[in-house]
Amino acid sequence: MTTRQIRNIAVPVVIVVLLAIVPKVSVDIPYVFKTGISTPGTLELLGLMLVFAGVALTYDLLFGFTGLLSFGHALYFATGVYVADVAMTKWHWSFTESLLITALVGLLLPIVLGFVSLRVGGIAFAMVTLAFAQAGQVLVQKNPSGLTGGEEGLGVDYTKLPAGLVGIFNTKNLYWIALGYAAAVFVIVRWAVESSPGHVWQAIRENELRVQVLGLRPRTFKLMAFVLSSFLCTAGGVVYLLLLGGATPEVTTANFTLTLLVMVVIGGTGTRWGALVGGAIYTYADHRLGDLSSSHAVSSLPSVLRTPLQEPLFVLGTLFILVVFFVPGGLARIGSVGRPRTLQRLSQAMRRPQGESA
Repeated sequence: MTTRQIRNIAVPVVIVVLLAIVPKVSVDIPYVFKTGISTPGTLELLGLMLVFAGVALTYDLLFGFTGLLSFGHALYFATGVYVADVAMTKWHWSFTESLLITALVGLLLPIVLGFVSLRVGGIAFAMVTLAFAQAGQVLVQKNPSGLTGGEEGLGVDYTKLPAGLVGIFNTKNLYWIALGYAAAVFVIVRWAVESSPGHVWQAIRENELRVQVLGLRPRTFKLMAFVLSSFLCTAGGVVYLLLLGGATPEVTTANFTLTLLVMVVIGGTGTRWGALVGGAIYTYADHRLGDLSSSHAVSSLPSVLRTPLQEPLFVLGTLFILVVFFVPGGLARIGSVGRPRTLQRLSQAMRRPQGESA
């Protein structure tokens, strides 16, 4: 093995090991976390950061590596959240049975919807995926037969969960599950991208017509990427359900998918670990900026500064603009030269003619 190959294996392993021992370390990091890193509150935040790091990577597999701009990725995350929750809470199935039905739905749904959506390309594909996601959102909010809880959401039946996943003192176990999920997504995506279909995905991203000329069927390969990405996203929804102990309709909205797109753009598309970093950073900022906006330091500022800084979304938007402006390729491409930029890739995905996806 070359030095680079050893480094590519050793660095992720070291990072996972270091993250795995976090619940065993009693350390306070002032201003970064409100409490010690091994406390339940901080572990829950770290767990959410890991979940969305993995989910952002699933979206990057679709957008960054295959060039498919989807506005409906939230549908598959919501599938993991709601199907597992409904199966345990409303149908009173066991935890194992609920996981199995969620996996089945998480596999069949993207096969069917992907087959339909991929008949078009570019912005038309984005709009079709958005339409399917909107249908899922309406279904959740209409609360058919009282299954989804409507706008109030649906709490999970804790009696159906393993004892090691229930209670505040078991937050460390949920954190380890979130870490395992992020690590598994990284390994699977890395393996998939380096496989033969993965090379075709990247060729489709750069020039789909050239792939057709070579005698390959781009639609088949794009469906493979779509199904794998969606299934892994569904698994992230299950972990999210375990962490928060319930389902909320926010995970079904188009804003949720746009948030994933922002995470990927911040981290850097098509870089494997860039989406992980972007997902973790965005989730941390989204949860911690609320505390910052209500802090004494911000409250004591002049009104011209205090008013915008007390709006977390304004701060997040400003950070996003700064990253796009100064690091257009994402954080993962800091210092790189001559590589495709994230915004160029976004523009290409939206302008791609429909005929190239037929």
